[in-house]
Amino acid sequence: MHRPLQPSKHISLPALHNSIPESIGVSVFNNSQLEIMEQLQSRGDDYDEACIAVSIDDGDLIFRRRKQQQGRKYVVLSPKLAFLLVSFSLGELGDGLNIFQGVYLVGLGWKEGSVGLALSLMGLTSLFVQPFAGDIVDRAAIDRRLFLVVASIVTALSASAIFLVQQGQHDHALIYSTKVIEGVASSFIAPCLAALTLATFGPHHFDRIMANNMFYGHIGSVAAAVIAGAVAFILYPKIKFCFLVIGVAALGALVIIPFLPQGDPLMGRGFQGKVAMDEYGQLERLESDESTVAIQNHSKDKPPQALPYWEVFSDPRTAILCSTGFFFHFANANVLLVLGELMSSSDNDDGTPRQSAIPLIAGAIVLAQITMAFATYIGDKLTLCGIGRKPLFLAGLVSLPIRCALIIIWKDRGDAWLLSTQILDGLGGGLCGLIHPYLIADITFGSGRFNVVMGLTASCFGLGATLSNFLGQLVVEKFGHVASLTGSLFMSILPILLFLFMPETLGQRTHHHYRARDMDAVDSYNPII
Repeated sequence: MHRPLQPSKHISLPALHNSIPESIGVSVFNNSQLEIMEQLQSRGDDYDEACIAVSIDDGDLIFRRRKQQQGRKYVVLSPKLAFLLVSFSLGELGDGLNIFQGVYLVGLGWKEGSVGLALSLMGLTSLFVQPFAGDIVDRAAIDRRLFLVVASIVTALSASAIFLVQQGQHDHALIYSTKVIEGVASSFIAPCLAALTLATFGPHHFDRIMANNMFYGHIGSVAAAVIAGAVAFILYPKIKFCFLVIGVAALGALVIIPFLPQGDPLMGRGFQGKVAMDEYGQLERLESDESTVAIQNHSKDKPPQALPYWEVFSDPRTAILCSTGFFFHFANANVLLVLGELMSSSDNDDGTPRQSAIPLIAGAIVLAQITMAFATYIGDKLTLCGIGRKPLFLAGLVSLPIRCALIIIWKDRGDAWLLSTQILDGLGGGLCGLIHPYLIADITFGSGRFNVVMGLTASCFGLGATLSNFLGQLVVEKFGHVASLTGSLFMSILPILLFLFMPETLGQRTHHHYRARDMDAVDSYNPII
């Protein structure tokens, strides 16, 4: 029977070894670790069935020994691997396969306007909830991992309501209400994961770990789309069983989330921390210039004070990012839905989608997500080389008008040509999605408002996507697909012009210097994966 090694407090590192042998040698542990064991052994401790855990208590390292119960062994994951696995599972969970659900509902007899409204309700709910969700994640004393567990369960259950929809113009109230619930629950997922990442790895390593999280999130989305498309094709016409992927993804997330470290809760909301972990699992003490806002003299009894909401919200950089994201998603969100409708336009005589409809949508999502993963990887490497946030974000924005123009030009050339335009969707989504949390971390570092600003910007992005799905589908219903795509093409120019006014933020966290902590307890740590 396996169980995760739970953190004693704040940050938990993997055990030094799953089972410490009777004969302890340097080949297994380094000298500093042996010194600790010898000290414990001098007090009569037995190491035959012991595990060592490391925690942080107000910046001080504490080694705790946990006895294994008879017949049990601890399963230990390195924090980086745990974050990657959770990101992969949440990527599979995604948005509940909304595009698949839209095509499925049209096949059941729903009108495009009703489908657009159903999909828009989730985004509209997130619009109102996400700033509050971010603020709750910032201020709550409850373990953020608990938020992540509950959000994953509720998101999966509400998305699975699609199984209860019957043929014809029925069950609108069911889908509308569950999409509202799904919007509330999913609003907590992104800020929780970002906060846990920042709380564990600190501002210096946040970018790299977030890039890895997003990379594997895209891979998870690819896996979900491939599996869902394959199931729909094989079991056709019973394509609704492809939505079982949602439950499997949620189950995977629930299994791995307990392995995530809680980290330093204050550092997770944007305050300066004392100790963080690098991507290799080594701990380091964080130091900062006293002139920065991030330095807070605080204790357990008197936590640091966050900046006023208005001071953070009125920052011109926040305003530019919010408006840019709004117009980008307003132009972008409906394009994939229109693309799916174009590729599945030649339905069967009875109006149901042809057998290849769902696999084609899956192919569009897979191609975009693979390109997003590639764009995330390249964006991470370029960031490490010193390329700023602004040129990378602008590159993502420019891809959208090109994509819209190509879909209009190639609309009658066949599915393969239309499918290829998803490469541009992947480039835009990958680069903008990668740089978004970087910008927020730069803008809010030291303010204590990291997650609430993440929620605010996500709400603006969600408002744009919501209006895009709703108005875009109304335009399709009244004027056709080309008219909807033309509107997206002209609208996509505006976010490019707006973001030209954004100042470069790269380096606003680098004046905080870091040095590896001289620790007797940890001098060479290799994570157990």
